Amino acid sequence: MVATSASSKITNQPVVKRLANGLTIIAEQMPTAAVNLNIWLRVGSRVESDAINGMAHFLEHMIFKGTPQLQCGEFERLIEERGAITNAATSQDYTHYYITTAPKDFATLAPLQVELLLNAKLQDSDFERERPVILEEIRRSEDNPRRRVFQHSMALNFEQLPYRRTVLGPTSVIERLSAGQMRDFHRRWYQPQNMTAVVVGDLPVDQLIATVEQSFDQALTYRHQESIKEPLEGLPISIPEAPFESIARADYTDATLQQARLVISWRVPGLRQLSETYALDVAASILGQGRTARLVQDLRETRSLVNSISTSNITYGEQGVFYISANLAIEQLEAVEAAVLEHVQYLHEQPVSEAELSRVRTQVANRYVFGNETSSDRASMYGYYHAMTGDIENALNYPASIKTVDAEMIQTAAQRYLPIDAYGVLRLQPETN
Repeated sequence: MVATSASSKITNQPVVKRLANGLTIIAEQMPTAAVNLNIWLRVGSRVESDAINGMAHFLEHMIFKGTPQLQCGEFERLIEERGAITNAATSQDYTHYYITTAPKDFATLAPLQVELLLNAKLQDSDFERERPVILEEIRRSEDNPRRRVFQHSMALNFEQLPYRRTVLGPTSVIERLSAGQMRDFHRRWYQPQNMTAVVVGDLPVDQLIATVEQSFDQALTYRHQESIKEPLEGLPISIPEAPFESIARADYTDATLQQARLVISWRVPGLRQLSETYALDVAASILGQGRTARLVQDLRETRSLVNSISTSNITYGEQGVFYISANLAIEQLEAVEAAVLEHVQYLHEQPVSEAELSRVRTQVANRYVFGNETSSDRASMYGYYHAMTGDIENALNYPASIKTVDAEMIQTAAQRYLPIDAYGVLRLQPETN
């Protein structure tokens, strides 16, 4: 998503430094009244076995329970006293933790965040107190119709890859996990060579890097020797699943729904085949992103067949899903499926006009600009791309890559990856009397 004017480009190239302990630090000075430290780990639900599904997310919660040097609750107290903020998130492919502070507080607070990640206590008593919190989060997730739809769809799209599972894990697994298993998981994955520390804000780059480097050095001096020596095993090797050979259907009845849900999806390349994703990103924009997108204009605005419809090219590390989702009346399910396929077939047969392609390029470029205005935005982008692809140039070059996508590339991608006779279709219907 490249900026189309000089004022919208990233003006300071980030500095990348790899330390002897394997940690990668990415730093950029940015004229903003904040500094964001965003630490990314290449660990998420994808690395879990079925027997510990949910461990990465559970561990994210437990990280904040303190260390031998930092009492439980002390980190949050010190953060709040200085008006800083902190949070974390776990996904299928990664986990990341961040703090946003005033520049004057960065050198004080950064070591605390690193200390939590490397030296978490993970005590049995804290583990047992947190387990009900995780179980309640699972319950709330299962009560969310949108999440249920998504999870049903992922289970349809992936038969073998771990993306078929939830990040939170099932209740039956969480109830059986132990603190000892979590300590083993933490020791295996929470190591500097599996981390990317990104720091963006209004301090000199050398100062930002020095603070992060010193924070890790300090935390590692407290770390148990067996944790330091533990060899980091590589990520599980996964083979992308073959495209659907025919139409795979899954139908469910959901008593909580007032309207039906329809998802049509295809298995497509993921970040392992990054260059293959760009044309699909543009195709997703053309079909279902924004009020002027084809599916929105035709199915919602013109024919009133749906209440909402959208398209996403979901890009996981090993594989992606081209995902078209609609909310609609139950009696329109067959008509909408047929209409969506007509639009996909049209992408096969007719090149996108230059005017439409130009509009979409502008949309994508502006989303890139608007999504990188803060230090937190910028740090997240660098961290994601480095953790997922090993190279932040993939983040910096995304706009230029999108600008190279032409009508022929979109048509070829649609023909290759979006066949109209082989796809997944999920239908959730409300109960009828």
